[in-house]
Amino acid sequence: MKPLRLGAFTMTSCVGRGLAPARAALHATASGLTPCRFETVALDTYVGEIAGLDEARLPQALERFDCRNNRAAEVGMAQDGFLEAVAEAAHRVGRGRIGVFMGTSTAGILQTELAYRRRGPAGELPPDFEYRTTHNTFSIAEYVRARLGLEGPCAAISTACSSSAKAFASAARLIEAGVIDAAVVGGVDTLCLTTLYGFNSLQLLSAEPCRPYDAERVGISIGEAAAFCLLERHGARGGDAIHLLGTGESCDAHHMSAPHPEGLGARLAMEAALAAAGVKAGAIDYVNLHGTGTPSNDAAEDQAVAGLLGERVPVSSTKGMTGHTLGAAGATEALIAVLALEEGHIPGSPGTRSVDPKLRANYQVAGRPSPLAHALSNSFGFGGSNCSLVFGQA
Repeated sequence: MKPLRLGAFTMTSCVGRGLAPARAALHATASGLTPCRFETVALDTYVGEIAGLDEARLPQALERFDCRNNRAAEVGMAQDGFLEAVAEAAHRVGRGRIGVFMGTSTAGILQTELAYRRRGPAGELPPDFEYRTTHNTFSIAEYVRARLGLEGPCAAISTACSSSAKAFASAARLIEAGVIDAAVVGGVDTLCLTTLYGFNSLQLLSAEPCRPYDAERVGISIGEAAAFCLLERHGARGGDAIHLLGTGESCDAHHMSAPHPEGLGARLAMEAALAAAGVKAGAIDYVNLHGTGTPSNDAAEDQAVAGLLGERVPVSSTKGMTGHTLGAAGATEALIAVLALEEGHIPGSPGTRSVDPKLRANYQVAGRPSPLAHALSNSFGFGGSNCSLVFGQA
């Protein structure tokens, strides 16, 4: 594929709003995970919560979209000059030539959970509940497009934990086809009872901050995040920026919630991303793993990564920093990989203490400076839905 320039990007998570706190957490191998504080959640687990979402407000003209997920999007887009960068691109190429592709898993389902508590005597939902703008999966994409004043193609991708990585791939295809000249891509997912109790029913929640690749890892810590990127054709504005070089997707459909035990789909996605980028396996300098911290996920991904890339390349999972942000994980961790390239710093793994000796990949517990030319970011979801992204200089 032709390289696509990252014209602007930003991310907001439990470590803070915007890129500055993300960079600080990257260098300090710091975590934003805290004990779950929600009064309605009786679970002993840690979460990655974006501070201040309860007080955040949408523009008055878009109040019909008000829910926690869209508030996270509003807070996220307001960082690092992202709104201004998109406005400049729209002026340059036209509002109808910029697409919007957003990944999410649960969208605004918290709003429906709240509405169910206010049902009428016959079980009817309250009259102020609007499914389209506050719960529907498309709500997040529709809100982002309306907030940015864009008029190009718009889609929500919901493929579990690979959702917002696949948003990059969808945007790349439409730019390559000439349908659009640029795209706003990203992912937003926020905390709700459905995911917390859902993962608890699968016995996948950790009672302490998650410990990916640890010999005693037991499960995940759920987080929330809003990550956005403006993808443009190479050469749109300068050539020294980080570029999306390749995308790779697969679906092994091995199991509804468990990965293929040998990491088959994961390997196929990585191979496709490398081929699309025209980059050999030996050129990858860092891999941001999907690395959820569950025994089966880490073991399967390790087989795929070590089998394809060998045991030389440094790898780590940053879910101990942000938590597993579900539908936002692909975009969030892709941008962490981009920051690693920009900063020349391999991320460490907050929470991991002792690497499982049965795993073969070159796992980094502590972060360290290192020149990086190419980074690979993995996102693997339920149902065997997999996506890998390659970033580097064009």
